[in-house]
Amino acid sequence: MKIILTQEVTGLGSAGDVVEVKDGYARNYLVPRGDAMRWTRGAEKQVEQIRAARAARAVRDADHAGQIKGKLEAAAVNVKVRAGKDGRLYGAVTAADIAGALTESTGEQIDKRTIAVGNPIKSLGSHEVFVKLHDEVSAKVALNIVSA
Repeated sequence: MKIILTQEVTGLGSAGDVVEVKDGYARNYLVPRGDAMRWTRGAEKQVEQIRAARAARAVRDADHAGQIKGKLEAAAVNVKVRAGKDGRLYGAVTAADIAGALTESTGEQIDKRTIAVGNPIKSLGSHEVFVKLHDEVSAKVALNIVSA
C-alpha cells in the first residue's frame, strides 16, 4: 500500500515522504495513529504542505543543530519521577518527560518525537537516550533518573 507519512516514523521515513508498506501495517497501525494517510492524487498535493510544516519545525541548519548537541551532551539532566522504596518507578519515563527535562536544563525547545528511548526506563539511576536534532546530527544524552 502506498502511503504518505504525516509524522516521522523511525526506520520508515519522515513527514511528507511517500512510502510503500504492507497493507496491514498501514491499515492497522500507521493510519489509526495519525502517522500516515493513504496516498491519493489529492493527498499528493498535501505533501508540499506537510514538508513546509516539517521544515518550519525542524532545526534550520546543521550548525545550529551542532550547537544544540553540544548543550545537550554537556548538560546534567535530572528527571524527577515518583518511585517506590526499592527504586522501581510507578510507570515508565516517557519521551515527554525527557523532553521537558531537556528543555528545562538547556533552555532549548526539544520535540518529544525526536527522542529515541531504547528500552523503557523503569528504574532510578543513569540512563542514555538519543536525540535526533537534524538529518545528520544526533546527540547522546545522559539522564539521571531521581526520585521526586
